Amino acid sequence: MQAAGLTKRRFLRLAALGTASAFVAAACSPAAPPAATQAPAAAKPTEAPAAAAKPTQPAAAAAGATPTPIGGGKFTAPAVTAPAGYKQATGKLEIFSWWTSGGEVEALDYLYADYRTLNPQSEVINSAITGGTASGGNMKAVLQTRMMGGDAPESFQIHLGHELIDNHVIAGRMEPLDELYASEGWDKVFPKGLIEIASYQGKPWSVPVNIHRANVLWYNKQMFADVGVTEAPKTWDAFFDVGEKLKAKGQPLIGVAESSPGFWAHVTETILISQLGADGYRGLFTGTTKWDDKRVADALNISAKALDYANKDFTSVSWGDINDLMVGGKVASIIQGDWTPGVLWSKGFNDFGWAPAPGNAGIYDMLSDSFGLPMGVKNRDAAINWLKVCGSKHAQEGFNFYKGSIPARTDADFSQYTPYHKDAAKDWSTNQLVPSIVHGAAAKDSFNVDYQTAINVLATKKDVAAAQSALVKAAKDADFRA
Repeated sequence: MQAAGLTKRRFLRLAALGTASAFVAAACSPAAPPAATQAPAAAKPTEAPAAAAKPTQPAAAAAGATPTPIGGGKFTAPAVTAPAGYKQATGKLEIFSWWTSGGEVEALDYLYADYRTLNPQSEVINSAITGGTASGGNMKAVLQTRMMGGDAPESFQIHLGHELIDNHVIAGRMEPLDELYASEGWDKVFPKGLIEIASYQGKPWSVPVNIHRANVLWYNKQMFADVGVTEAPKTWDAFFDVGEKLKAKGQPLIGVAESSPGFWAHVTETILISQLGADGYRGLFTGTTKWDDKRVADALNISAKALDYANKDFTSVSWGDINDLMVGGKVASIIQGDWTPGVLWSKGFNDFGWAPAPGNAGIYDMLSDSFGLPMGVKNRDAAINWLKVCGSKHAQEGFNFYKGSIPARTDADFSQYTPYHKDAAKDWSTNQLVPSIVHGAAAKDSFNVDYQTAINVLATKKDVAAAQSALVKAAKDADFRA
């Protein structure tokens, strides 16, 4: 990247300031959350104030306005209204995403419902594509073909930062959004650091719809209780102690889905954080921490050991199916991001707890989903109106309620949100922040691919030395220098 934009070093300097105070002058201030190991209550979330009416939508959008209740409740809000001078779009709006799982579908439908209400003469084409990992491998492959062929959808989901900039912005396939940020006031309600991550050569290129946390341990409370465990293990040694108790009953400790690269790379990312700490982990992407460091080797050894406590069929399980293993009592825990609760709630499963992944307390491994504006789209007016919805307070509050993440805006109301949401919001404002590798925040896409491949080979062969050697080469190819 050019110096005028956000380089990886610039992002890491922002994160190195210690907490989200580097990203926002006034952090979100939700109500104090319960303990980190508490599962969402089965009761409905706090109801909206009596004066708040349920959204009213055209018939075509009714399902999106009132999605299937998740976590025992649904989000309610006054109907979305157009600002003065709003110009409705007509024609088709095609949106690409990889959101096809429970929670994701309801969240996306909430955005569509807002768009349809504001643009009743415009048809939404939901081109969501499933499969290829939770990071959208299949969707990204189709998108790349269409973008290169000059047949872009009006907008598409993509991780904020490197993933969009390296693949599409530098190639000249996207429009900058600085004028839209100014007209919508996003430069005042999105954290400054988040705008920096979205920016290249001084201009933002996509609209963040959320903040996700990647380093969370989700566990089946009943399975833990059955072996005498009442709270989440805080270290990897304690985690493996739980694994031994479960192994005695013939039960796997951790669910793994490595039918293709990505899932175990995500888990290993949290192990790297635990061994290196926030500063050491961030240093992996600036050159101040070397990939041949002994602490990296320690992390890879823990990664290999953890697989001894996994489901035996992990090489044939896909990322999208991992939640079913815990819901069905076939594994006792998974280490995933906070898209997980939305999926679990959509399956009617509430008996789960959460905590930072072992050794990750006080560190927030962050990523953000976003939408941008491809160059030369067929219906630019519809695309602009879609982006306005994505960045709006009304849409972000409803979207993130179902998605499990928290709004990117700093003025969001958390009164209806679940205990997990409030817990995440508190940690976002107080924890040290680090960027996710697997989810496109830490490094350019070429390194991410190499990293995922190296960890996939580690998962299948458990050769730590070979994996570390591959990572050293990948870092050299990516030119990580202090």
